[in-house]
Amino acid sequence: MDGTEGVSKDQHIAAYLDHLWLSKGLSSNTLNAYRRDLERAAKLLLQEDDGVRLVDASPASLQACYQALQQQGLSTRSTARWLSAVRGFYRYLLKREIIHQDPTQGMTHPRLKRTLPAILSSRQVEDLLAAPDVDTALGLRDRAMLEVLYGSGLRVTELVALELANVNFRQGVIRVQGKGGKERLVPTGENALFWVERFFTEARPQLLPGGGKTLFPSQRGRVMTRQTFWHAIKRHAAAAGISQNISPHTLRHAFATHLVDNGADLRAVQMMLGHSDLSTTQIYTHVAQQRLKKLVQEHHPRG
Repeated sequence: MDGTEGVSKDQHIAAYLDHLWLSKGLSSNTLNAYRRDLERAAKLLLQEDDGVRLVDASPASLQACYQALQQQGLSTRSTARWLSAVRGFYRYLLKREIIHQDPTQGMTHPRLKRTLPAILSSRQVEDLLAAPDVDTALGLRDRAMLEVLYGSGLRVTELVALELANVNFRQGVIRVQGKGGKERLVPTGENALFWVERFFTEARPQLLPGGGKTLFPSQRGRVMTRQTFWHAIKRHAAAAGISQNISPHTLRHAFATHLVDNGADLRAVQMMLGHSDLSTTQIYTHVAQQRLKKLVQEHHPRG
């Protein structure tokens, strides 16, 4: 058995991922990211420290791994994520008395530069929403999905997982299962509800002739993947003449920023977005301030 195979079968990594899944309800995408970071640490230890196992790593050997990642050109954000995954792993081992000292205790996180999300203007949003051909079943589906994204600020994983029973047309709310299995009720606009109802009546029976739970089925009548919708939104953005690089998350950003721009309470925006920490939501106040600053610079005679 070579070193790589040993890493992929590390029982402690597997047990830690099971613990994260059971205790925090993390998605498969997040768990896979943890797995990749921990296996990368294990492989680096094999290379840097004469084959030492991850569970036996010393502070010095982990620091060497960290420096190796930096020398490989890994971004500050990626190295910070790697250190966070490794630190969580050793805290888990320490709590279960598998180890008696946390080798990451003296290691500090790299300072991350706050990056503001790319935001579409209201005009660009309107152009994007109008891009799908609503005379086709797929176009009508995409229009409804885009309207829900912008009208409620859902994550794309939450959007594609929606079931028909999650939408209350009478009360104008959507029941969403977010990160960590947390459920929340999100109010959505009349426009979004109009397009969802039209899609449900006119197009959904064509995509799902046998019926089913999923609200927005794929062309084959299955639950849509987030990658499929990502490609769809790229296609519609190009048709709308939007040259900047956008993703489904861009409409979530637009939803939050446009609410804050128009005076929405930050706590209310936090609840709708499903943020556990208000500081995550506060980035949208910085976006609004940046937009105002740019406006002054461009249009004020002394800007």
